[in-house]
Amino acid sequence: TARGGLGVNDNKFNSTVFLLTGIPGQEDVHLWISIPFCLIYVISIVGNSVILFIIKTDPTLHEPMYIFLSMLAITDLGLSISTIPTILGIFWFNSREISLDACFAQLFFIHSLSFIESSVLLLMAFDRFVAIRDPLRYASILTPPRIAKMGLVCVLRGVALIFPLPFLLKRFQYCRANVLSHSYCLHQEVMKMACSDITVNSIYGLFIIVSTVGLDSLLILLSYVMILKTVLSITSLAERLRALNTCVSHLCAVLLFYTPMIGLSVIHRHGKGSSPLLQILLGYIYLLVPPLINPIVYSVKSKHLRARIIRVFVK
Repeated sequence: TARGGLGVNDNKFNSTVFLLTGIPGQEDVHLWISIPFCLIYVISIVGNSVILFIIKTDPTLHEPMYIFLSMLAITDLGLSISTIPTILGIFWFNSREISLDACFAQLFFIHSLSFIESSVLLLMAFDRFVAIRDPLRYASILTPPRIAKMGLVCVLRGVALIFPLPFLLKRFQYCRANVLSHSYCLHQEVMKMACSDITVNSIYGLFIIVSTVGLDSLLILLSYVMILKTVLSITSLAERLRALNTCVSHLCAVLLFYTPMIGLSVIHRHGKGSSPLLQILLGYIYLLVPPLINPIVYSVKSKHLRARIIRVFVK
C-alpha cells in the first residue's frame, strides 16, 4: 500500500520485501559456488562445536584463556548460523526475497554478534596482558565469577546498542528498488533503501561503530603496546619469544576480524566508485572467514588443546 503522500503509481516500489544478491553475473554457477560455502559452514560449525565440547568436558582447560576462547567460539557459531539461511537459500534455491521483518531480525543478530565478538577479542587481549605482566596473580585476577561478569557486560553492550536499529528502520518508508548488494542484511545498506530522512540512523550507526569497534581496537592496540613493553624488559631471549608466542593466535583472530569489518564500513560510507565485487567479497570474508579460521588457528597454536582434540578423534 502507498503511504506518506506517495502516488498510486509508486505502489509497486513500496515493497514489503528486499532482494538479496548472490554473486552478480555468476547465477548459472550458483550451485557450484554453494559447495565451498557449504564446506566453510560445516568446518566452522564443527570446529567451533568441537572446541566448546573439549573445553567444557576437560577440567584442565577451565582456565581464563580457554574460557575466553569458548566465548569466541559461541559468538562465531552464532554468526555462522545467522547467515546460513539467506546465503545458502540464494545459492541452492535462488530464493532472493526476504521480508522486512526477517531482514531486520537478521541484521540485529549479525551486528550484535559482531560487536560481542569485538568485545571478546578485547577481553582476550586483556587476558594476554595479565598473563604476561603478572603471571603469579593471573588466576586470582581473572577468577571465574569475574570472567562471567565481563562476558555478561559484552553481551549486554552488543545487544543494547543494536536493539534500537530494527525499530529505527521499521519507521521508514521503503519505495526504492530494494536490491541489497549482499546475501544477508546489514544496517548500513538497508537504511539507504529508505526514501525517508536517514540522518538519525546514519549518526547512530557511526556512534555504534566508534563506541564498539573503534574503542575496542584502540584498547587492544594499547594492551599490545603494554605487552611489548613487558616482553622487552625480560632479559632471556627464549622467555621473550615464549611470551610473544602465546599472543600469536589472538593477533591472527584480531586481524581476521577487524580488517574486513573496517574495510566494509569504509566502502559502505565512502566507496561510491568502488567495485561491487570487492564489496561482496569483503562482506563474505567479514562474516565467514573468522568463524572458519579461529578454531583452526587456536587448535594449531595451543598444544594442550591440540592434544585433547587428537585424543577425542583417535579414541
